[in-house]
Amino acid sequence: MRRFGQVIRIKPDRVEDYERIHAAVWPEVLETIRACNMRNYTIFRHGTLLFAYFEYIGNDYAADQKKMAADPKTQEWWSHTDPMQEPVEGGGEGEWWTNMKAIFHTD
Repeated sequence: MRRFGQVIRIKPDRVEDYERIHAAVWPEVLETIRACNMRNYTIFRHGTLLFAYFEYIGNDYAADQKKMAADPKTQEWWSHTDPMQEPVEGGGEGEWWTNMKAIFHTD
């Protein structure tokens, strides 16, 4: 199992919309997240910074991410959420959510 931490910014005028839509995530989107081997997926907000945490239990992260990106319902979901977000400075080329470096963990 791999742990991921990711960050992105939310546009200040879209905070309420973002929280509202995430209060009722579409079941098909949740099914795709699970089918792509992501568990314990959580998004936190501090001001305009969003922090996502999830655990990946699969064997091919890149393939599972492609599978997620190809899902029509997930694409529709992203068509609503992406305009509310903007990548943080210093992210990698082509990254929307920026992966963070893990520096500490304890069970």
